[in-house]
Amino acid sequence: MTTAPHEQLSDHARLPDAEPVPRVRGRARTDPPWWFALPAVLLFAFVVLVPSVRGVYYAFTDWDGLDPHFSFVGLDNFSELFRDPDATQAIRHTLLIAVSITVVQNALGLLLALGVNSAVKSRNLLRVLLFAPAVITPIVTAYLWRNLLGPDGAVNSLLGAVGLDGLRQDWLGSPTVALWSVVGVIVWQFAGYSMVIFLAGLQSVPKEVHEAASIDGAGPVRRFWSVTRPLLAPALTINLMLSIIGGIKLFDQVYALTGGGPGHATDTLSTLIYKDAFTLGEFGYSIALAVVLTIIVAVVSTGQYAVLSRNERATS
Repeated sequence: MTTAPHEQLSDHARLPDAEPVPRVRGRARTDPPWWFALPAVLLFAFVVLVPSVRGVYYAFTDWDGLDPHFSFVGLDNFSELFRDPDATQAIRHTLLIAVSITVVQNALGLLLALGVNSAVKSRNLLRVLLFAPAVITPIVTAYLWRNLLGPDGAVNSLLGAVGLDGLRQDWLGSPTVALWSVVGVIVWQFAGYSMVIFLAGLQSVPKEVHEAASIDGAGPVRRFWSVTRPLLAPALTINLMLSIIGGIKLFDQVYALTGGGPGHATDTLSTLIYKDAFTLGEFGYSIALAVVLTIIVAVVSTGQYAVLSRNERATS
């Protein structure tokens, strides 16, 4: 027999009231004690700060790297740096390589990202293939391309096979071509890295924004320039920072490809530091070069970040 609703309510009303659940009061949030970070700070100081400070001190001496007795020479190493034609040429090469890599690598990476972000069926395979060179050790890539770009390497053989003998070059032995060959190798390896960062930025752009722009009559170029480009500002900032800093500090690819040669045609500050320290034994002078390199990296990266972050705020 079914019980009437009012009878169910009356029966329920006669049940004893349940005891209220005690309310757990949340614990106050407290910041961890500062001394929790002390071991990490001490380790950082021992591994980074102390050697850096001592290195800066040796830049003002004539230390040869072995003799415990050395003299304080003041700013002589730095004044010699700006009188040394090899050092000034290395600074020019460093800045030229960094600017070239930054422009070409990011332009190519953006084009690749736009391509693999489309509805191409093989886009996932293309993403893997284009990013694959970035995971190869740079020194391995450099030795591979040194063989490919040799006088009898695959590049010259291919040019001869297709009838372009006039384009055959001693790619790494010609003073006018070697520097650009180094730039080409680095762009080939890391364009896929820039592509992945741009691709992440493109995939974060809402589709509704593109659809609204299409309804308003904007074409592909207009949609990219007015809609996609401003929203890619964070990805552009990351890519430009990574490429300019990596280009300024470049060492392993240059040393493996050309050793700084022919002559000093491809020497950068990093390769010159290595040669002066471990070949000529001029550790004080080489450390002065390293200090100048550090200053260049700090100034360029700080200025670039300030400009790019201002652009981000302007487009957001």
